[in-house]
Amino acid sequence: CSAIDACETSNGGCSAKAECKRTTPGNRVCVCNAGYTGDGIVCIEINPCLENNGGCDRNAECTQTGPNQAVCNCLKGYSGDGKRCTYISLCSQNNGGCSEFAICNDTEQTERTCTCKHNYIGDGFKCRGNIFQELLRDSNTSRFYFHLEALSIRDIAGPGPFTLFVPRTDILNSDPRVKDWVARGTMAQVLRYHMVGCASLLYNDLTTITNITSLHGDPIHISYSQNSLVLNNKAEVVLSDAVGTNGVIHVINQILVP
Repeated sequence: CSAIDACETSNGGCSAKAECKRTTPGNRVCVCNAGYTGDGIVCIEINPCLENNGGCDRNAECTQTGPNQAVCNCLKGYSGDGKRCTYISLCSQNNGGCSEFAICNDTEQTERTCTCKHNYIGDGFKCRGNIFQELLRDSNTSRFYFHLEALSIRDIAGPGPFTLFVPRTDILNSDPRVKDWVARGTMAQVLRYHMVGCASLLYNDLTTITNITSLHGDPIHISYSQNSLVLNNKAEVVLSDAVGTNGVIHVINQILVP
């Protein structure tokens, strides 16, 4: 007679994920393989993520990769190896995407707020100072700023409100009359003719009026037709409503002459 091997066929009735071990003739025990748990007849994978987050940091995600195997990955807004994750301040990089003139505040994971600094207005992503400062920040209006600086004209740096009509930089650079006005000492009068005090007039406001008085003292005639706003029947408003803390800037395509 020979001993019966209980494991000889069908793995002894054990799970495919178990090892069949002979004990006494005709008997066996089933032992689940490493990474599996059960009675040997039924073996299921051990998911380490179900207990203590698989040993991952509480700010990490545990992902099962195999029987009793897992990887740890830090959640968005955190950095590290997954076992240890540290918070990444959104505001620590590029001011959190806020304007350079804004304050960035971390609020929650992956969240932050942008608030314009004192003496600036905007939504935090775009912040504007007074219109004198804003002239320099736009290439279309920077030449006008340099002319004001050269003549120490600081009218529009005050509290305002002001409305400013600014000839584009290329117009100021190319018009031969500018050099003549500078030489004759009349450039300050020309510049002040582009400024209106005591009012911050947006484009829509300008479409409803026909005359306004400049800081130079002479009136500016306004006409509106076919979606075009024209000053003194010559200069068209090509860019509008650049709002600052003390007024508004409109860009025009001709120089106004008093």
